[in-house]
Amino acid sequence: MSLEKILAISGKPGLYELKTQTRNGFVAESLSDGKKISVSLRHNVSLLSEIAIYTYTEEVPLGEVLEKVKQKENGAATSINHKESKDVLTNYFSEVLPDYDEDRVYPSDIKKVIQWYNLLHSKGITDFTATEEASSEEE
Repeated sequence: MSLEKILAISGKPGLYELKTQTRNGFVAESLSDGKKISVSLRHNVSLLSEIAIYTYTEEVPLGEVLEKVKQKENGAATSINHKESKDVLTNYFSEVLPDYDEDRVYPSDIKKVIQWYNLLHSKGITDFTATEEASSEEE
């Protein structure tokens, strides 16, 4: 499964897998506990494949950032917890993405990236760099 079907829903913890569309929205399944929820079009929903992290030169897609975390950790879960102090989180993230924009990437964003990586890793989703051609062929 690629990041094309993984969702972050504002106001709801964790990540969700897009299951099917309905007339008024869609059905998503929580990666944490497997519960299915109905999500209306009023919710603020982000596909992980559409999220990017600011650097001083460009915006780096989240998939590339997660791939860099995977390389740093040699394919294992992160060596730090997302609940660590701000200093620990920023030091870790500067090792992963040295030129990230410290003014626009907040500690809460770093927490989410680490939390999402660990959740995806625990579910066996470790292919973070889905090719753009494959996603455009599906549409």
